[in-house]
Amino acid sequence: MTNPLLAASVLSLVLAAPLARAADISPEGNWSRGDGKARVRIEPCGNDLCAINTWIKPGVKDEKIGDKLIMTVKPATQGKWSGKAFDPQRNLTYRLSMDVGADRMTTRGCVLGGLVCKGVNWTRIS
Repeated sequence: MTNPLLAASVLSLVLAAPLARAADISPEGNWSRGDGKARVRIEPCGNDLCAINTWIKPGVKDEKIGDKLIMTVKPATQGKWSGKAFDPQRNLTYRLSMDVGADRMTTRGCVLGGLVCKGVNWTRIS
């Protein structure tokens, strides 16, 4: 059985280090997942942000290049974003929080009213 939180973690994002810059730091850009098994590009898509898989390590199951997460998020406080994320591949909606720094980001996605959550660390790449 596929763990939907694990699959969505490719696209979910929460930062553990202090922020280097002010609240204008955006999650937009290219990111490498902390486990080295995926890369995503976060970019505007309509009024939302989309995280699109641009590379998946060979052999990783249940994830593929082009998979997308649609994030309806807003800046909450300095470097912190919050809202929801929709995974059309799995037809799941997550509560999403993001801590975004200049070169690091952590995301946390939750389902079942916050009973099941998963955090993922990311590093900004060029």
